[in-house]
Amino acid sequence: MDDVIIIGGSFAGLAAALQLGRARRKVTVLDTGLPRNRFAGRSHGMLGHDHKPPLDILAEARQQLARYPAIKLVNARADSISGTIDNFSVLTGDGERLGARRLILSYGVVDQMPAVPGFAESWGTSIVPCPYCDGFEVADQHWGLVWSGPQSMNQVRLFHDWTDRLTVFADGHDIPPDIRVDLGRRNTPVVDGRITEVAHHGEHGATVKLDTSPDVAVDILFAHPRNKPSASLHEALGLATVDTPLGIVLKVDERRETSMPGIYAAGDLTNPVIPSVTTASWQGAMAGISAQQSMLV
Repeated sequence: MDDVIIIGGSFAGLAAALQLGRARRKVTVLDTGLPRNRFAGRSHGMLGHDHKPPLDILAEARQQLARYPAIKLVNARADSISGTIDNFSVLTGDGERLGARRLILSYGVVDQMPAVPGFAESWGTSIVPCPYCDGFEVADQHWGLVWSGPQSMNQVRLFHDWTDRLTVFADGHDIPPDIRVDLGRRNTPVVDGRITEVAHHGEHGATVKLDTSPDVAVDILFAHPRNKPSASLHEALGLATVDTPLGIVLKVDERRETSMPGIYAAGDLTNPVIPSVTTASWQGAMAGISAQQSMLV
């Protein structure tokens, strides 16, 4: 039996494994090799790894974990979980049943792309969600923001640290008059109508096509589609969740423990605010440390 099974081997899962491996705890990491940021050409904001391709960072991390004999990396999907603290059972997609005293869920989320031609194809290049991840490279250029609800006004305020050239695309949303006045005060035009297509051009540029307005070209387009957990294991376990404007996340306490004793969670699966490799890594490290300390006698 393992001390800990980690489900999801991207930044949060590997950071948890590192802490546990260094504590000489026996760990198995199950991963399907599909990290959320695999569409991004570069990862930014992570100390020591700024401007590196995210898949390269993960490959280097796996190589570093190889020096810890207690860590086992397995390319497999977790199909189901049963049991309770000190006696969890995980059934993999290969039909293997694994046991562990603790579990860490770090299987992340998947972004739900709208049915707009060109949107999914542009995700990670012309269309991005995070100014901390991509804003510096396109600072002072013409940005576009696809309005997704009241929370988008916070993005408008945030974006002005990077650029004064911002266009909001209402995309069928009814933006209240007082917010439109505020946008006007900020010299931020609003383009009404629904987006019918996004055409990628250049390194980041995009042309936004609309049903009732002329096309609008921007140097980069920011959008925040809803997302959902990439697996449903938490549903079968009945873990508590939190509904956010962008989707469901798992509820955890300050030690990263979920509503079920012995099960911890980290990364985008628990983070509704600023998902990034930096926050995922520290959350994973905290989950690993908390799981290890919970087994002390």
